[in-house]
Amino acid sequence: MTIKIGNAPCSWGVEFADDPRNPNWLRVLDECKQAGYTGIELGPVGFMPEESHLVADEFAKRDLELIGGVVFRAFHDPAQWDDVLDGAVRTCKALAAHGAEHLVLIDSISPRRAPTAGRPQQAEKMDDDEWRAFRQRIEHIAKMGAEEFGLTVGIHPHAAGFMDFEDEVEKLLDEVDEKYLKICLDTGHSHYAGFDPVAFMKRHMKRISYMHFKDIDPKVKAATIANQTDFYKACGDGIFCNLGDGETDFVAVRELLLQSGFEGWCTVEQDCDPEGDTSPVSDAKLNRDYLRSIGFE
Repeated sequence: MTIKIGNAPCSWGVEFADDPRNPNWLRVLDECKQAGYTGIELGPVGFMPEESHLVADEFAKRDLELIGGVVFRAFHDPAQWDDVLDGAVRTCKALAAHGAEHLVLIDSISPRRAPTAGRPQQAEKMDDDEWRAFRQRIEHIAKMGAEEFGLTVGIHPHAAGFMDFEDEVEKLLDEVDEKYLKICLDTGHSHYAGFDPVAFMKRHMKRISYMHFKDIDPKVKAATIANQTDFYKACGDGIFCNLGDGETDFVAVRELLLQSGFEGWCTVEQDCDPEGDTSPVSDAKLNRDYLRSIGFE
């Protein structure tokens, strides 16, 4: 039984491929390897070159494996469906070209939900028709990823989108066939949404195909919720702290993974401001060292 630990470009502040503040992708690969990781996610499609041979050569030089990729787009907005589909197809092609396994679907931040991130009782909900269309868009991409590209597809609950709170996640899992859609559970976003990732894992371990390891500072979270802070400002404020410094019980997470016979990747994600005061590579090293200290070799 092998659990492998990777990282992702978002730990270097890379959220959107066209952000001029992004570090160079080769620097991200270098620092990921330097920090002790053996795999990394693709990042937003277009951040790394889409010419597969260029990426393959650079990964091989560093003995890095491409773990998977994320489609972080507005599944909630029917007017943006072409953009969602474009991002999904390009991501699937890139992952398949490199033999990567995991396609992660995230509903991006909505202006309707951003002010109530972390406050499920006050958040606006979709009506039945809107939900049905939203679910169908997620299901469409999940089926495409699984059937056409042979990928393992996971839904990733995320703060400030419409797939965020526990009841929404449970409803989606009930309505979409498990053979198409698994779970990519993010420990930090679970806490942000007000539910315990360990308790969620106990209920759904058989459906979890992939994990994102993220920790959350309870003091910053409380202030963020009270002040209705924008998600990206909250990242800049340090809501996602180094692993082991927040409220996630990673020892319990590891125990559940081992008990269930989980094999594969768990990826560190520490969303941050690309122009922030912290050093991404230093944080990446600290996070890797922490995981080793609790038994994740």
